[in-house]
Amino acid sequence: MGSHEVKPKILLLGRVDFAQDAWDALNQISEVVKPASTNREDFLKECRSGKFEGVITAYCTFYSLGITGQVDQELVNALPSSLRFIAYASAGYDKVDIDACSARNPPLLVSNVPTAVDDATADVNMFLILGALRNFNAGMHSLRQGRWRGSPATRLGHDPQGKTLGILGMGGIGRNLKKKAEAFGMKVIYHNRRQLSEELSGGAQYVTFDELLATSDVLSLNLPLNKYTRHIISKAEFAKMKDGVVVVNTARGAVMDEAALVDALNSGKVFSAGLDVFEEEPKIHPGLIDNQNVILVPHMGTWTIETLKAMEEWAIENVKLTVTTGKLKSPVPEQRDLQ
Repeated sequence: MGSHEVKPKILLLGRVDFAQDAWDALNQISEVVKPASTNREDFLKECRSGKFEGVITAYCTFYSLGITGQVDQELVNALPSSLRFIAYASAGYDKVDIDACSARNPPLLVSNVPTAVDDATADVNMFLILGALRNFNAGMHSLRQGRWRGSPATRLGHDPQGKTLGILGMGGIGRNLKKKAEAFGMKVIYHNRRQLSEELSGGAQYVTFDELLATSDVLSLNLPLNKYTRHIISKAEFAKMKDGVVVVNTARGAVMDEAALVDALNSGKVFSAGLDVFEEEPKIHPGLIDNQNVILVPHMGTWTIETLKAMEEWAIENVKLTVTTGKLKSPVPEQRDLQ
């Protein structure tokens, strides 16, 4: 660009921790604008003051939520009219009201990082499946209290070999998990909004939602959170499951009714659970904290240097493409027809 040309503006919300080289390259072709705000109320004032007018793309991270809060109708209305794109450095985007973004004229297009998280999240998923099946948490709890395996001893767990793993939501993470589970000798079935091709499903058997609930020894939740999936697993669904089922969630906390899970654990319907996500993070239901048969991880599904770097690089690539081509690499599924 010539020295007198005006560079396109991008809004940095949150921070870049691992992909600094990619971000620095972005600086060469665009002008980076940062908010002074550290909370939603001030950010809304900044938006309405016109400070961000001319910005075409916003780069958002998990940390940007502390500044903006949910990207809801109020925020969408306050954002500058010049803003056309939001590049979100996350696979999940349940904090963004896609309907409100799509209803803008022209639409505010949102992208995520759909496959950058697959390996790391499926690894945690498998860790939780093994930990919950084997009831490791109870043993570790007794050990730390100086009671070895406990008295009486921690109840025996189960081997994964020969067990049926039911995957609810066969996206990238679910498909990645399937391969890892099969390495441990598990049989995989799945339910999805749409049945996948044989090539994509890798031979996993497609079943109805009710069949999934009734036949899974281990149920893994791998679906996005939206208005249709909130509390998709609740009291009625637990009643349809096998006695002694193991339930694992690495998706979003609110796809499952935590209070109903606590009841199912207390009644023995659910043998054990493995959770990386919670309904009201970082607040955890006391019935989960108090239950030794639950293995809990504080939302660490993508908590690795390699994966966080890959997520940032993917989102920065989305920003770069909006500046250079006016398109996104990975628009969210709900908006694929709008680009």
